[in-house]
Amino acid sequence: MPDPADWHLDVEPDPESPLPEGNGASDTLSGSERVASEASRVRCSSDDPTPRPPPRHGEGEKSVPPSALQIVEGMLFIGGPPLTAAKACSAVRGLTPERFHELTDELARKYRRQNRPYTVQPKEDGFVLAVKPAYRGVKERLTGGPREARLSQPALDALSLIAYRQPVSKPEVDSLRGADSGGLIRQLVRLGLIAVAPADDDKVVRYATTRRFLDLFGLGSLDDLPRLAEA
Repeated sequence: MPDPADWHLDVEPDPESPLPEGNGASDTLSGSERVASEASRVRCSSDDPTPRPPPRHGEGEKSVPPSALQIVEGMLFIGGPPLTAAKACSAVRGLTPERFHELTDELARKYRRQNRPYTVQPKEDGFVLAVKPAYRGVKERLTGGPREARLSQPALDALSLIAYRQPVSKPEVDSLRGADSGGLIRQLVRLGLIAVAPADDDKVVRYATTRRFLDLFGLGSLDDLPRLAEA
C-alpha cells in the first residue's frame, strides 16, 4: 500500500493556480522547476507527525456474508436461555428446524475434532454451549459456584431422593431417610438446587430440582440422571 504522504504527489499541479508568494527568487523559476518546488513543498507538509488512522481492515474488499453455521454458532455464544429451533428459525431467514439440528450436530462434531473445552449440549427444548466436565474445575474456580454448593453426605442423600422422586414433600423425604430433613432441605433451597414445585394441592409443599442442579451436575435434563441400578 502506498504511503499516504505519496498520495499528494499523484495530483498534477494546476498550471492556472499561482504559487504562494515567496521571497522573489521563485519568480525566476522555469515551469518544470516550479512544479518540482511545489511537489517538494507538498511533501514537506505531509511530514506532519500527527498520526493518521490506518485504513480499516477489509476496506475495498468484498464482504462475505456469514454462513448459517456461523450464525447459529454466534447465537449459541451469546448465551441466555437454551437456543431452540423455533427461536433460531425466527431469526434466520430460510432456516428450517431440520437444518438447525443438522448445524448443531455439525458444531458438536467440529468441537470434538478440535478438542475444544466446550461442546453443544442439549438442554430442555434447545441447546447451549457448555464447558466439558473435564474443565468444570476451572469454571468453579472462576465463579466460586461449587465452593458454596459443597454438600455433606446427608445433604447429597436428601438431594438424590428429591431428584429421583420429585416432586416430593418433606415428610416423604424424612420417611425415606429415617431422619428429619428440614435443615437439609432449607440448605438445598438456599443453594438454589431445589425449589418449591407448583402443585394443585396448596396444603402440601413439595420440592423439585432446579436448572442450577442440572448445571452443577452437568446434566442436560432429568432424563440424564443415572439409572438407579447404575447408581
